[in-house]
Amino acid sequence: MMPAFQYVRVRSIEEGIRHLSSGDARIHAGGTDLLGCLRENIFTVPKVVSISNIKELKGIREERAGLKIGALTTIAQVAENPLVKKHYPGLARAAMEVGSPQLRAQGTIGGNICQKPRCWYYRGDFHCIRKGGDTCFAFTGESQYHCIFGGAACYIVHPSDTAPVLSALHATVGIKGPKGSRSVAIDQFFVPPATDPRKETVLAPQEIVTEISIPAPPPGLRSSYRKVRARRSWDFALAGVALALRFDGIRVSEASVWLSGASPVPWRSKEVEQEILGKQLDEKTITRAVEASVKNAEPLTKNEYKIPLFKAVIAEELEAMARA
Repeated sequence: MMPAFQYVRVRSIEEGIRHLSSGDARIHAGGTDLLGCLRENIFTVPKVVSISNIKELKGIREERAGLKIGALTTIAQVAENPLVKKHYPGLARAAMEVGSPQLRAQGTIGGNICQKPRCWYYRGDFHCIRKGGDTCFAFTGESQYHCIFGGAACYIVHPSDTAPVLSALHATVGIKGPKGSRSVAIDQFFVPPATDPRKETVLAPQEIVTEISIPAPPPGLRSSYRKVRARRSWDFALAGVALALRFDGIRVSEASVWLSGASPVPWRSKEVEQEILGKQLDEKTITRAVEASVKNAEPLTKNEYKIPLFKAVIAEELEAMARA
């Protein structure tokens, strides 16, 4: 049953910040995650502040420095935008992999990077460490869908498909709050459980994500995203890889490789980057990169299957990138 709460629709960022600053409140954008959390009693909140009518938070525009995506731009709009398809095909692909058509039409890019974990203990009737308890039940429990990198006290996997690609593309997140505006590199936006197992992002309770900025693509940049899931229809990633590789002729001159379904935050695979940087993506290089990709993995008792799955996904995507 949905708990009772006050619902406020604001028409400006400043009005939204005032309501958020007045007490315990949550932002409502697309609502595809928030309403589910309230219905499932994952948390309660006395006030919901809808920002869905703020026009300046919507839309995609090209600037000299790159692309600006308003936080309220829907996932479907990101996936279908000609500029995104042309310059950042990996992001367009990742957006198409999010949820179902209905969820993509309602959910927003800002909400996608800020969504709550999908862990069945967190979403269930368990007082886990992320909800203020002292135990991660997945560590010795049903860990099939949990992390193999970066687990520390909490072993969730980050649920976003767009976040790994945005990380690979060196995006920044625009934020506004009572103290003004700030910009955070997206790889610093997410909070690992070793830092704080109860937080997903660096957002303060009174702050709002306003936009996502992506630098203009340099010559020779190729980007992609590959996701493997249990159900084709709308499931979250079991394993995925986002690539943003810059080529100088046939050699990789810059590499940014991020994994999804792997860690509590989007996980940078520096091991793969080091193996392919300055090299041609031939069979020997790809084999070395694939083996390096999982050398530091720490699977739990029921998710060792992710090791060969990640190796296969990374190999296939590097091979496809070499043929592009």
